[in-house]
Amino acid sequence: MAATEKIRVLIVDDVPETRENIRKLLQFEGDVEVVGAARTGREAISIAEETKPDVVLMDINMPDMDGIEATEAIRRKVSFSQIIILSVQADPSYMRKAMLVGARDFLTKPPVIDELNSAIRRAGVMAHEEKIKAMTSASQMAGGSVQIPSNGVDANGNVIVVYSPKGGTGCTTIATNLALSLRSPESKVALIDGNLQFGDIAVFLNVQGKNTILDLATRVDDLDPDIVHEVMVDHGASGVHILAAPSRPEMADKVTADQFNKILQFMRQLYDFIVVDTSSYLSEIVLAAMDIADLLVLVTTQDIPAIKNTKTFLSLIDGMHINRQRLVFVLNQYDKRIAITPEKISESLRQEVVGVIPLDERTVVSAVNRGVPFVMDNKTQPVSRSVLSLAELVRDRVNKFEVPELDKVLKR
Repeated sequence: MAATEKIRVLIVDDVPETRENIRKLLQFEGDVEVVGAARTGREAISIAEETKPDVVLMDINMPDMDGIEATEAIRRKVSFSQIIILSVQADPSYMRKAMLVGARDFLTKPPVIDELNSAIRRAGVMAHEEKIKAMTSASQMAGGSVQIPSNGVDANGNVIVVYSPKGGTGCTTIATNLALSLRSPESKVALIDGNLQFGDIAVFLNVQGKNTILDLATRVDDLDPDIVHEVMVDHGASGVHILAAPSRPEMADKVTADQFNKILQFMRQLYDFIVVDTSSYLSEIVLAAMDIADLLVLVTTQDIPAIKNTKTFLSLIDGMHINRQRLVFVLNQYDKRIAITPEKISESLRQEVVGVIPLDERTVVSAVNRGVPFVMDNKTQPVSRSVLSLAELVRDRVNKFEVPELDKVLKR
């Protein structure tokens, strides 16, 4: 956000003392401006329409309309406003309902000032970005043109996010081997470790470098091809360029969702494919990657917890209006001896499994321990052939869905 632009905040709570306490917490923040306070959900909708806040701090329990319903209404009327839910109940079902109607964050009451400020600033950045997108769309519809700096190259690369809502399903294995499979003399490929706390991409490829994503995050507003190539680690054997996670978990917080978004957007100009490995936790970083992904490779396995989590995630993205045609649903570690077949999973989740990667622990574990992805030296194995087929499917899908940028983003 511009240095002089304040984050406009609306406080919604039926308890006067709570509204005043939050206002006092925010009054010393130079980049935050409280533009209104509402006692009820209906009053919040009316004030939001009038003041058009960047961020709404929304209580869940109110007498006339709960915060979930008010959130949904405000998001319809002021689409760029980002809602942060405040509740005394740290209930996962509340969190899920809040996300389904478009809430950006969920904090327990009373909020810790540092957590509240961080959440407001993250939401403020996203509100600013959505306002720019709305203005860009309006300009294009009116016949205007918006010039985007290209640094001499076209911003036409495809972002492929590999994600599973359940840990241990093999996302890093798939992301690594998929990136190598997409690399060709005609296609430049970047592999980014989006699991910023415990990422293993560098280990899987047996590469070491002093540079990590932190070296780009601090310079996102001044990126150029030379800076990026200086930071990326070249996996010489394959030609894939790697952006590693920070070396220590506590350093993950130094990379914001806005910085991550800008890095991915810039890399579109330099690479044909940008493959992003992610954690199972839906962090701001993961959501930022999904926001601009051209394809989401969704991974599950045959165990019931993984299938249950996948079902929940599919329900979540339906509420967030992600086009399911942009999903590439993959069943990993498929064991024919288990009665849960790809067809049964497809039927149960109402999402077709389009890629099946067989169970081959010996090949996969050996590849990981040696730091040599199996698609490099075991191309004839079924597990390798399945990933190579997945790469072809990804190429076909991104060619099929070549649409304007504003149609690719996550729509809320």
